[in-house]
Amino acid sequence: MPIAPEILAKYEPVIGLEVHVQLLTKTKIFCGCSTRFGDAPNTNVCPVCLGLPGTLPVLNKRAVEMAMRASLALNCTVHERSRFARKNYFYPDLPKGYQISQYELPLATGGWLDIEVAGAAKRIGITRLHLEEDAAKNLHEGFSQSATKAYIDYNRCGTPLVEIVSEPDIRSSEEAHAYLTSLRQIMLYTGVSDVNMEEGSLRCDANVSVRPRGLKEFGTKVEVKNLNSFRFLQKALEYEIERHIGVLESGGRLIQETRLWNQAEGHTVGMRSKEKAHDYRYFPEPDLLPVHVSDAWREEVRRSLPELPEAKRARFASYGITPYDVDLLTATRTLSDYFEETVAAGAPGKAAANWILTELIRWLNEKKVAFADNPITPGALAELLKMIESGQITAAVGKKVFATMFESGRRAADIVAAEGLGAQVSDSAIEAAARDVIAKNPDNVAKFKSGNEGVFKFFIGQVMRATRGQADPQAVNDILRGLLS
Repeated sequence: MPIAPEILAKYEPVIGLEVHVQLLTKTKIFCGCSTRFGDAPNTNVCPVCLGLPGTLPVLNKRAVEMAMRASLALNCTVHERSRFARKNYFYPDLPKGYQISQYELPLATGGWLDIEVAGAAKRIGITRLHLEEDAAKNLHEGFSQSATKAYIDYNRCGTPLVEIVSEPDIRSSEEAHAYLTSLRQIMLYTGVSDVNMEEGSLRCDANVSVRPRGLKEFGTKVEVKNLNSFRFLQKALEYEIERHIGVLESGGRLIQETRLWNQAEGHTVGMRSKEKAHDYRYFPEPDLLPVHVSDAWREEVRRSLPELPEAKRARFASYGITPYDVDLLTATRTLSDYFEETVAAGAPGKAAANWILTELIRWLNEKKVAFADNPITPGALAELLKMIESGQITAAVGKKVFATMFESGRRAADIVAAEGLGAQVSDSAIEAAARDVIAKNPDNVAKFKSGNEGVFKFFIGQVMRATRGQADPQAVNDILRGLLS
């Protein structure tokens, strides 16, 4: 039963997120097995990642570099010395009986991520970022004996992960969504991960509690697992916040536990009591030396970072485009780079934004073409937009030329010259077309003269159609108004 808003308002949610990000390396963190997704089960394995006796792990330097990129992009301090530890727990997806992770000496600590919710900016602290190996994948459905048996694919076991732990600074499901969205975007920009939630490259666990507003002491914390989409994260948090408040309001007592989100039924279910750090019997990994990051290596990685989304958004605002379009253009590094290259080739910023976000995206979607395979280069789009801006062709003709460019790969100037699209329609020809349209539509003329201004767009459209879109729109507007008045 839903809780009344006035009861909800008495409590403050306290949320922290633990986000696991698979690093975009070609091989695993401690062996040379491929990390390629989608291969036949249990084919990308070896004695090392299967934990066979007598094998020794060897640290993947590229994984450390990528973890450093993520750390620096999140404003963390990358420590000169970090160390791996064994996290002991028994589960079939851990062939060694423990997970190699980092505990008391993580790679990086003390960062932050700025978010914006409902126009209000907020800084979310990041406690730590550490390296670890991924577990195997348990499969509980889709097999003839799934009712009685579970299956395991060890291909994922040993894939390098970073775990990014936030401070308990998040106060709503909306803030959690904004934090995870921004974090995902930064991982994409830096090339650290493809953050594909469907493939498990980005996974999130949430720690949530509630407390009476004004109280500084935290309430009893519950961990929610199995949050493999942004929508599930919000729904699970909203459910848990209401569940906590309901228990407290009824005089009950919450227990510290781990719960799973059941999307089919729309609620969380208890999984097990929540472990504490000592339950895992952490101790230093004896088969690996401590990780040493020199100042020179750290600064080399820092210099290799691209411009990050927040800085890019601030700069794009100077192009005279709306904040909404700025957000769309900076959604991915690929899209923002394409926009910048189009402007650098001479296209007006506002026009470039409009055409990329409307015509280009529409054609890519309709033709099911990936952005990476876009047949129109930034230079080619800039050439078209400059022709429209200079008045050589109209915007309507530009759309026809764009369609031909997309289908054929030809240059705008060649298409305009070959099809004779560059010649402007004279004022006398526009007037003749306008008189013809007016004569054929007496009912709409009457509507316009009775004050229906909306019907004027009909006349504009008809004249532009009659002139094959080659008439100057302003001239059409002026001539039509003169004739109709």
